Order: sequence, then structure tokens, then C-alpha cells
Amino acid sequence: MLKFNAASQDMQTRLIPATPDGIDAAARILAAGGLVAMPTETVYGLAGDARDDRAVARIFAAKNRPTFNPLIVHLPDLDHVARYAVLTPQARALAAAFWPGPLTLVLPLRPDSGLSPLVTAGNDTVAIRLPAHPVARALLRACGAPLAAPSANPSGRVSPTRADHVMAGLAGRIEAVLDGGACAVGVESTILALDGPPALLRPGGVAVEDIEAVLGVPLLLPGDPARPKAPGQLASHYAPEARVRLNAGTAAPGEVLVGFGAVPGQLTLSAAGDLVEAAANLFQMLREADLLAGPGGAIAFAPIPETGLGRAINDRLRRAAAPRG
Repeated sequence: MLKFNAASQDMQTRLIPATPDGIDAAARILAAGGLVAMPTETVYGLAGDARDDRAVARIFAAKNRPTFNPLIVHLPDLDHVARYAVLTPQARALAAAFWPGPLTLVLPLRPDSGLSPLVTAGNDTVAIRLPAHPVARALLRACGAPLAAPSANPSGRVSPTRADHVMAGLAGRIEAVLDGGACAVGVESTILALDGPPALLRPGGVAVEDIEAVLGVPLLLPGDPARPKAPGQLASHYAPEARVRLNAGTAAPGEVLVGFGAVPGQLTLSAAGDLVEAAANLFQMLREADLLAGPGGAIAFAPIPETGLGRAINDRLRRAAAPRG
């Protein structure tokens, strides 16, 4: 399998026409762990295999996205959705009305989904969309993989609606842009949480009134006291059973040390000091260290630089180490 230098910002980014040959070429890049910006009816998305920890970590690195916010998984049809999430009756009603289209549903995650925990930010829900754009749908069928695809722009910048917008922001950071022309909708998808009472998380391409007409109930809206908090905002989150200590140069008695770079450990996030590798390994290392520590045990993490993806890693580690209620 091809390996890409995830930290590189000077790779050659290909602009690929959305022909059958171009779509096949983009699918091969994705299968090899690369990143491809693809058109959807809303905006261009930066796609990577949602099962591949390293590919997903590269999405965050390419966008310079400061935290591991949950990503939307793009799929071709309802049969694929059922492999990764639990389709509730409300979800099926909304799917019949609005999919494929600019609606994202946050659904209960299947325990055997195989999705990278970086996609879900370690939560037990997953955000899923079936895009309507014919190029996106053709790419999903060609690659046969669930594609994590946030907007294909540097974090905090204007979302891209044309291939040249993507090239202006991400050229040199990703393998390819699949040019499918201008996006028709031009605003991101509506995001609706269905892991409890239906709640609007982000307005977008499908109107709230239309959603409420299908469900027959009002949505919880931003600002409602009962509205779910955004994932990952609790002070203590991502926490293993074991106690967690940060910025450790050595292990104290009884601790499992998770190393990084020059600090070796019983486990390591990245012996090479590669922040993308560390991000890809983070959730798995938390789980493995927790098992090694055992009941009443403790985990120590080596210092991680507070730069690039290190900010996201440290954010998650601080939450894991926070006092628990």
C-alpha cells in the first residue's frame, strides 16, 4: 500500500476531471490512504477513508483543524448506512424525504462499525449524509469506502464551492481535487441529532420547517435548555478508567507510560515524534493503556508539543485527565 507523508505541505496536488477515468483515479488515491477533495451539492468536501485512522488524522492536519471535532461520514445508500449506524424510525422517515441531499443525521453508532474513533471524536454517535451530487455518488460507489469529508478548506476560512477554491487553500497539502464544477446549494448541510429528541445542531440546506413537517414534532433549536451539548465539550471527556497524568518524562511506580518522540514508554503515540501518527494512535493508545493499567491503575503521557495537531491531542488528553464527577 502507498504511504503518504502526512505532515508534508509541498506535495503535488492533482486537479482531476470528473470523468470515469478521473473518478477511478480518485478512488485509487483514497484506497491508498490519500485525500481527495470532492464536489457535493453543498460545498467541496475533503474526503478520506473513514475507517483509516491515519487518513482521518491527515484531514485534520491538512485543514489545520484545531480539535478533533466529529466528522460527517458520506455514504452512497441506506444499505451502507445500516452498516455503521442504527436507523431509527425517525431517521428512515427523514431519509425517505431528503436523502440523497443536504441533510446530515447524527445517529447511534454501531459498536462494530469499524469507523476510526477520530471520525466520531470517541462518541457513541456518528454523523452521516448521503450526498446528491452525481460525482460524489460515483466516487463513493467506485471506492467502496465510507468517506469522512468536512469542508475542503483551511479551518476558519470560507467554504469552497469550486475546485479552484480548494486549490487556493489546500494545494500542496492533499493528493487531488476532483473537479465537478460549481456546487449548486453552496451552504453546508443541515445537521440533525436523532440520538434523543430531534435537535437541530446546524441550520443548512434543508429547512427546519420541512423537517418538522416530516417528523410531526418541533425540533429542539439552538439555545433550548434541553438541546444536547456539542460533542466533546464536557471538561471530563474521553476518560479511561485509570487516572491520567500529563507531561510525564518517566513513569511513577504503578503507572503505564505512553511515550512520544524521545520519551520512550511501555506504549508510544509516535516513536518518531510525528504528530499525525500520534493523532491517529491517540484513542487506541488510551484504550490499550487503560487495559494495561488495570483496576485502580494510572497512565502517564509524555509531553506533546502544543503546535499543529498537538493542540488537538493535548485538548483530548486534558479532558481525559480532568477530575471526574
